[in-house]
Amino acid sequence: MKLTAGGLALTGTHALATQGVYVPPEEGPHELTFMQWPNSRAVYDDRWWLADVQSTIARIANAIAGFEPVVMLADKSQHRAARKLLSDQVELWDIPTEDLWVRDSGPLTAFRGNQRVVSHIQFNGWGGKQRDRHDARVAERVADALGFDLVPSGIVGECGGVEHDGHGLLMAHESSWVNRNRNPGLSRQEIENGLLDAYGADRMIWSEGVYGEDITDYHIDSLARFTGAGRVLVNMPQEVDPADPFHLAAEETLAAIRSAGLKVDVIPEPIRRRVEALDFVASYANYYACNGAVIMAQFGDRAADKEAAVAMARHYPGREIVALNVDALGEIGGGIHCATQQLPAV
Repeated sequence: MKLTAGGLALTGTHALATQGVYVPPEEGPHELTFMQWPNSRAVYDDRWWLADVQSTIARIANAIAGFEPVVMLADKSQHRAARKLLSDQVELWDIPTEDLWVRDSGPLTAFRGNQRVVSHIQFNGWGGKQRDRHDARVAERVADALGFDLVPSGIVGECGGVEHDGHGLLMAHESSWVNRNRNPGLSRQEIENGLLDAYGADRMIWSEGVYGEDITDYHIDSLARFTGAGRVLVNMPQEVDPADPFHLAAEETLAAIRSAGLKVDVIPEPIRRRVEALDFVASYANYYACNGAVIMAQFGDRAADKEAAVAMARHYPGREIVALNVDALGEIGGGIHCATQQLPAV
């Protein structure tokens, strides 16, 4: 089957998971949440900036820990400082990190039969844009600590660059994958096959995305998220600026999702927010669904914040909606989903 809209495509069907692995839906039950402690002065050259980011990461970890266990990955030398900000419910593991983006560098846990494994998509600092001496090894070190087999996908990239519904469907921007800074020499079809195998999926929605305008080459998880089988929540600008490549790409992705026959719920981005910088990531879609709760961002726009919270409650009935000020992450290009990675429960 192939459906197209505006040059975008839903492709399939692919033979299910040649590696025999399956990644369950993110909203399914978790054993715990992994996070990473930001600490590299090569990345954060301003100590006040680093302190703000660290306190924000601690705020997210402490909120999630009210609903499920949290493991913070950090070099042993960082534990004493991190413990001052983290609740007693957050466990620290001695795994060195540079930055906080565990969605991208951390372990993608899958099932192979009844056993959990790490389905490994190799992180390379978003195409060599940032230091990743430790972060590039986080997934394999966590797999070793857990005693999980590491199943290589043969693909380079980040899990924040692909959305999966746990029911056979993926969606992604080509700019984050079909890119010589990550997968030189591989065709889109070869990359798609690798991703489908890594997640145990059989179909994929592609749209072009945006190349070279941000460090991620436009990760999809700040725009559109699966909230269940055949259901997508999309965070769109209230007014599309035809001069903004991200706005145009968002419209194209939305068209592709609708053309695939999915149920789409569109919520507006905030306008009256605390941080007005043009490159600030004000994404409600970049939330995290943990056991019994949704941890989401609020940006100071009372009407938009409320509308987003109502949408979360609609998509995740019965879960507590916890809205946090995570502006420090938006200022460096990410959000709560980027900073978390689930370990699915057995």
